[in-house]
Amino acid sequence: MVAIITGASRGIGKACAIKLAKDGYKVVINYSNNTEAANKVLDEIKAFGGEGMIYKADVSKIDEVKEMIKVIYKEYGEIDVLVNNAGIVRDEFLLMLNEKNLDDCFNLNVKGYFYMAQACALKMFKKKHGAIINISSVSGKFALPGQSVYGATKGAVNQMTRTLAKELAPYGIRVNAVAPGFIETEMLNHIPEEKLQEYLNVIPLHKLGNIEDVSELVSFLASDKAKYITGEVITLDGGLSLWFISMKLMKRLNKDHLFKWLKELQN
Repeated sequence: MVAIITGASRGIGKACAIKLAKDGYKVVINYSNNTEAANKVLDEIKAFGGEGMIYKADVSKIDEVKEMIKVIYKEYGEIDVLVNNAGIVRDEFLLMLNEKNLDDCFNLNVKGYFYMAQACALKMFKKKHGAIINISSVSGKFALPGQSVYGATKGAVNQMTRTLAKELAPYGIRVNAVAPGFIETEMLNHIPEEKLQEYLNVIPLHKLGNIEDVSELVSFLASDKAKYITGEVITLDGGLSLWFISMKLMKRLNKDHLFKWLKELQN
């Protein structure tokens, strides 16, 4: 069994590579820049007896994707799991938006996912079996100020997931997405401490998630334990979505109606 994880030299991608290697997959650690970091992930996998390889490619470029898949398939003869993880965040308010950041985000976060899914699905067709897991975000479901571009890319990933699931189901290929909330990775470094504390206050579990939380869910979705699950976007956010939902509800109710409603609930 072979699993490809894009953006696997650090963070969520690294955790997914290590977990899938422990599950018995030969893992392909895709990365775009840091060869040293990618080799460290591979060394960690080999240390517990796992197998794999590193491959440098920018998945936003279709020619590099095609060449990577060609090399991987020649080496291993199969591709069973794809974890689309490579992505970037460019937080900007509308009036600060610039063309380069817009293009960079959509090229990697959306087109890169499409290119990888297309190339891997072509190989999965031969076995009529496979799993594609897209790493999305709660930003694709709820509005966070300054994340119109990032949120738009993740919203695209969510709809892509549902549509590809329908297209590929006849060929035995399942497509699902994981939408993490605030996970302890380098992507949180740009958030001011006081703002992060505000989010912690409204997360029902009052803590950040960790990369292993994501990798465990990815592992499940890649396995036959999830053989009847496809087209789903699974939120992993410690209950943060509940806060967004409750805020929507609160805004729809004026105070008089709210107090009356709460009183009725207590009776």
